[in-house]
Amino acid sequence: MKNAYASTAVRALCAFVACTVLTILVYAVSPQFAHAQVLTRQLEFGMTGTDVSALQTFLATDPSIYPQGLVTGYFGTLTRTAVANFQSRNGLPAVGRVGPLTLAVLNTQITGGTLGGSLQAPAISSVGITSTRDSATVNWGTNELARGVLYYSSSPLVTFERTNSVDVSGNTAQTDTAPRVAQSVRVSGLQPNTTYYYLVYATDQDGLVSVTWPNTFRTAN
Repeated sequence: MKNAYASTAVRALCAFVACTVLTILVYAVSPQFAHAQVLTRQLEFGMTGTDVSALQTFLATDPSIYPQGLVTGYFGTLTRTAVANFQSRNGLPAVGRVGPLTLAVLNTQITGGTLGGSLQAPAISSVGITSTRDSATVNWGTNELARGVLYYSSSPLVTFERTNSVDVSGNTAQTDTAPRVAQSVRVSGLQPNTTYYYLVYATDQDGLVSVTWPNTFRTAN
C-alpha cells in the first residue's frame, strides 16, 4: 500500500513538474515577449544572457529564418546561422553577428517600427531633409549626446559591419565635433534633378554606434 501510494504521489509530482516546465517554455517562446525587450548590446558567437534569449525568441517567430526555434540564452551555431538568415532577408551583410547596423534593424522590427526602451547606443529619431537644386539639409535628433556623420552618394550606399563600427561607402559631411542631441548638416555642390542616397551615423561619448537605414532624396530641377 505504501509503495503504491508513493508511486502514485511521484507520478502526480512528475506530471505537475512537467506541466510547469512546459508552461515556462511556452511562456519563453511566446512571440509577444519578443516585442517587449529591445537589444542593448552587440551580440556574437559564444555570448550568453537574457538578451540572447530575446534575440532567439524574436528570430523564432519566423521559421524560415530560425527553423529550430531554440531559446537557450546561448549564442551558438544555430543562432549564428539564424542571424545570417535575418541579415540576408534584410539586405545586410550575412556575417552572423549582431553589429551596429543589424542591431538597429532588429530593434526597429522588434518594437514594430518605433525604437523604444533605454538603449545603450544612441537612438536616432526625427530625421528630416529639405533639398534644393544643388544642396540639401538633413536634421535629426538622438536620445543622448552624440556626434553625427551624414553619409551620402549618388550611388547606393554599401555598409560593412565590423566589431564596434560600420564602414560606409560614399561622401561624408560631419557636424561640429561637439556632442549634441540635435544635429543639422548642410550638403552643397549637388547635381540638380538627381537621386541621392543617405544615412545618419551617430556615435555617443562611450563610442557606441547607431546607424539609420539608408534612404533617398532628390534634388530639384
